[in-house]
Amino acid sequence: MHSKTTLRQGRPSDAPEIAWLIMQAMSEECCRYFHGDDHTADDFHRLMTALVERQDTQYSYINAICAVDGDDRVIGVSVSYDGAQLRRLRQPFIDAVREAFGRDFCSMPEETKAGELYLDSIAVAPDHRGKGIAKELLKATARKAEQCGCGPLALLVDYNNPNAERLYIKVGFRPDGTNSWGGHHMKHLVLG
Repeated sequence: MHSKTTLRQGRPSDAPEIAWLIMQAMSEECCRYFHGDDHTADDFHRLMTALVERQDTQYSYINAICAVDGDDRVIGVSVSYDGAQLRRLRQPFIDAVREAFGRDFCSMPEETKAGELYLDSIAVAPDHRGKGIAKELLKATARKAEQCGCGPLALLVDYNNPNAERLYIKVGFRPDGTNSWGGHHMKHLVLG
């Protein structure tokens, strides 16, 4: 990790940057899956920013570990939460998408479960990749899993993202089944 990069807790004022990075983690295709053809990525970014600003959502700033540069700009993020809380934390997203885009995802399969700290999203801004930031975010999130006592760190990785999967395996994640999210088939990985 670059010497001027530090990690800190997310803040409400970080919401636009955190939302943008979450959208990078989701992929353009997944974002479109949620906002549909009648809305834009900018519309989805506004919705996600509002969700990050709240404390009761899966994407909340309180669930975010941010990598910041020397000017305190968010250049990377790891968003994680207790898997047992998924339904409660996801409901604001489902409600917001229904209200903003008229799309109903109330029957979306659960991507996590009780007994794990779920790493929902991890992303580094494109111009800061390759500097070890993602690895440091993963390590910090693993420490969070140890401290919270809600189980091991777990995540989903898209079958079409072998680079991310290689990083996760290198850090110590192991395959633990399959799942789906955002219209994609995913591998479920657990640290340890």
